[in-house]
Amino acid sequence: MTTDAADPTADAPLTVSVALCTHNGSAYVAEQVRSILAQRPAPMEIVVGDDASSDDTVAVIENTFAVARAADPALDVALRILRRAEPLGVVANFAATLSECRGDLIALSDQDDIWDAAKLARVVPQFAAESSLLLVHTDARLVDAAGTSLGLGLLDALEATPGERAGLESGDAFAVLMRRNLVTGATVVLRRSLVERAAPFPKVWVHDEWLAVIAAALGELRLDPAQLIDYRQHGANQIGARKPTTADRMRKLRETRTERAARLIERSRLLVERLEALGAPAARVAAARGKLAHETTRSRLPRLRLARIPGVLAGALSRRYARYSRGSIDILRDLVQPAGPRQAGGES
Repeated sequence: MTTDAADPTADAPLTVSVALCTHNGSAYVAEQVRSILAQRPAPMEIVVGDDASSDDTVAVIENTFAVARAADPALDVALRILRRAEPLGVVANFAATLSECRGDLIALSDQDDIWDAAKLARVVPQFAAESSLLLVHTDARLVDAAGTSLGLGLLDALEATPGERAGLESGDAFAVLMRRNLVTGATVVLRRSLVERAAPFPKVWVHDEWLAVIAAALGELRLDPAQLIDYRQHGANQIGARKPTTADRMRKLRETRTERAARLIERSRLLVERLEALGAPAARVAAARGKLAHETTRSRLPRLRLARIPGVLAGALSRRYARYSRGSIDILRDLVQPAGPRQAGGES
């Protein structure tokens, strides 16, 4: 009897692609490219998806890469630039750029951040140690336009609770993500196989939160609590982060319910459909269906605020708000937000 030869790639190091999406980012992108090229182990490639920049973003990237290569001729990193003639927008640009990456792992990169020198050295071995791990995200330091610390971590700005952090770190991420997204794309490293299973990305989901929830449903998603990037907040971020103020909270409470409710239902419906199609574990499909039922029930609350009290109270007592929303925050939202315009066949 003969035996199969050992797989020569079984113990090969995992290769890493960097998906760097840009749009008019010449002011900061050189610093980010340098921080990526400083990684050890180095990525195999940087794939730039340039979303129809009208400034010299691409030239800055090419020049920065050339200077680094001249300083270190042994630097073995490929650079591929995908130039979009027409802008796709941040989500579609990331989706298209991710599909072009060839590494075993893909690290997502914004154009205006700075990676810690140990980012890949810390994160990549986690995938090598655990085959079911599909996505790792980390905390980040918030910095201003000049790169000066704002004295706040990304998860602090998102007001992640101790329970949410513990769930993300321990592997109970799907339950956390049924309440809300806490995964920021700029901090993410994922397996390329996840992109193949998550595509196509629904338009009502942001790319990072969609990848996160699919990863948590099909395998493992984990938070590494280390702050491994400087997440620059400069006022022109396409997607940024800051701690909400009292004015922010009041503005949300004054927003009308109708449009938001419809969007949450559509997101939940698409998630249930995709998890069923992918053959996700039954318990996670059931949780997604529970989320859809919860959002549907919320959308049907009466227009008059006082008349909502029984329905909201029932949701609170059954712990639906704890499992599928932000608890007391969304209870208050459902009690006080104005209803908004009537929709045909909608709430009474």
